[in-house]
Amino acid sequence: MKFILGIKDGMTQVFDETGVAHPATVLRVEPAVITQVKTKESDGYDAVQVASGEQKEHRLGKAIKGHLGGAFMHVKEFRPNVMKKESLAGLEKGASIKVSVFEPGDKIAVSAISKGKGFQGGVKRHGFKGGPASHGHKHNLRTPGSIGSTGPSRVFKGTRMAGRMGADRVTVKNLKVLQVNQEHNILLVEGAVPGRKGTLVEVRGI
Repeated sequence: MKFILGIKDGMTQVFDETGVAHPATVLRVEPAVITQVKTKESDGYDAVQVASGEQKEHRLGKAIKGHLGGAFMHVKEFRPNVMKKESLAGLEKGASIKVSVFEPGDKIAVSAISKGKGFQGGVKRHGFKGGPASHGHKHNLRTPGSIGSTGPSRVFKGTRMAGRMGADRVTVKNLKVLQVNQEHNILLVEGAVPGRKGTLVEVRGI
C-alpha cells in the first residue's frame, strides 16, 4: 500500500533516455506521519490517517494536537484497495512515510481540488455552441437559448445552465512517476495534476 501527500509546485518537462520530452508535474512531498490506523473492529472500516506539514500550535486545540501528536497542517485518510487485496499490515501509529515509497515507473492515482473558475456561462461551463454571429444576433452570441418546454412552467432539475465552475475534487488515474528525488523530497509525475500551485495532492499507488 503506497500513499503520500504532496504540494503542487508547477509543471516542467523531463527528457528520457531516447531524448523524448515528457510533461511533468512537480510535487513537493513533505514527510508524513501516521497518526491513526483504523480497523473494522474499532472504527467500522479500514483506513490509515496521515498528517503532514507544519502548523502553528496555537491554531489547533489541545484535543487535536493530542490526537495527532503534534501541530500539522494537513490530515488525510487512505483506504486499502479491496480489489488488490491491500492490507494495513506493517503500518503503525507514529511511523514516518517519505517520498522513497514510490519508484520511477510506478502507476499512481492523484486526487486534488481543481482550480476555481467562479461564476461562468454555459459556453465555458458546459461547452455550449452559442448563437450565430450574424443576421440580427447582436447581444445573444453566448446566451443559452431555450431551456425546454413551457408546459411545466419550471426549470427541470439537472438542467445545464450558468453557475459556479471548478473547485471540485478531481481524481486522475494511471499517471506515471517519472523521477523520485529523495534529497529534496520531490516527486515528478507525468502529465497534469488537478489544482493550482500550492494545492494539496493525494497520491496513491494503483
